[in-house]
Amino acid sequence: MKINKIDHICIAVKNLDEARKVWEPVLGKTAPDDAYIDEPEKIRVARYWLGGVGFELMESTTPDGDVAKFIEKKGEGVMLISFNVDDTREAMAELQEKNYPFIGGARPFRDCEFSFIHPKKMNGVLLELIDYKWDELKK
Repeated sequence: MKINKIDHICIAVKNLDEARKVWEPVLGKTAPDDAYIDEPEKIRVARYWLGGVGFELMESTTPDGDVAKFIEKKGEGVMLISFNVDDTREAMAELQEKNYPFIGGARPFRDCEFSFIHPKKMNGVLLELIDYKWDELKK
């Protein structure tokens, strides 16, 4: 399996608006490069592009969302690291043959798919594989 790059890093936050006030001056930004709500994942996201890598602040939209559960268990902080691959399903198949446990299957996001390797296998890190093309950075 070939990793193209670090795709993005996600920070779990309790309050996205307050977190933006803290992070944007450090990032040299006045607004996210991409802000969105992902209903199936129960998250509201502010994404910033830094050297071709996404840096995301994520807030749960519901008390039972994965971000809310993460914060309840571990507090705010780095929740996820994502690696960009050419094909999520091919990467999953290769790693499953090597006994890497995935949380569910491939999930849709915009024009791509992503999946999660269980953090128990990855030294406590939730690792995402995603085949996002980053066309907006090619413009």
